[in-house]
Amino acid sequence: MPPDKKQQICKLLKGIETGDPESVAVVNEDVYVQHNPQTHEGSEGLAALFKRLSETSPRVNIARVFEDDDFVFAHTEYDFSARNIGFEIFRFENGRAVEHWDNIQKRKGPNRSGHSMVDGESAVTGLNATERNREVVRSFVENVLIQREADKLAAYINQEDYTEHNPDMGDDLSDLKQMLSKSTGKDSTLGEYTKCHRLLAEGNFVLSVCEGYRQQSQTSFFDLYRLKDGVIVEHWDTKEAIPPRSQWKNNNGKF
Repeated sequence: MPPDKKQQICKLLKGIETGDPESVAVVNEDVYVQHNPQTHEGSEGLAALFKRLSETSPRVNIARVFEDDDFVFAHTEYDFSARNIGFEIFRFENGRAVEHWDNIQKRKGPNRSGHSMVDGESAVTGLNATERNREVVRSFVENVLIQREADKLAAYINQEDYTEHNPDMGDDLSDLKQMLSKSTGKDSTLGEYTKCHRLLAEGNFVLSVCEGYRQQSQTSFFDLYRLKDGVIVEHWDTKEAIPPRSQWKNNNGKF
């Protein structure tokens, strides 16, 4: 039986904390493509990097992890010099990780409904509903977030049983409705979605990878949704400003 990809990625991420050189064995560094625009490619081996980072006593908490065919995606909390929340995506090829995307935001909260950016449900259920849930989120992102059709919210979200983890919003959806009602969200703290690049799913969880604008800056939006009976009942996210192209440390693009 091939190694469990989820376990390998959990070991890799915890390697930042432990400095274990074996944690990076899952990565094929000869062909590894890094999409974090603020990270150099090939400047330092991962084993050496993790050993150096571990000496600063970092803490890594993996809140939840999922698998979708050749992809593994994880929801994480990091405590280095500051506490950050992230989503990490790895693509596998021939049993090893060959490509990586992430989206990191400074931890805030709890929000006004009392939820943190990482607490909540984590158990994967309903694997036979994976594709249906992916299509629900695809339609929600396109119609509600990109096209800003606020009147369709009720078709996608169970407003009687909804948990919101965004630190600037609450369970009652009033902030989301306000954002959608504006002609543009480029200036707002919540932002404006313009394009969806990827949807990853396992069972009742779906991660959308989108771009847009927030406070006049090009921004990446990673949103994790939990669904029940075909509607969204829980949401987590991170937002990260994309630096100008002149500041990129690799040429692979954010998405």
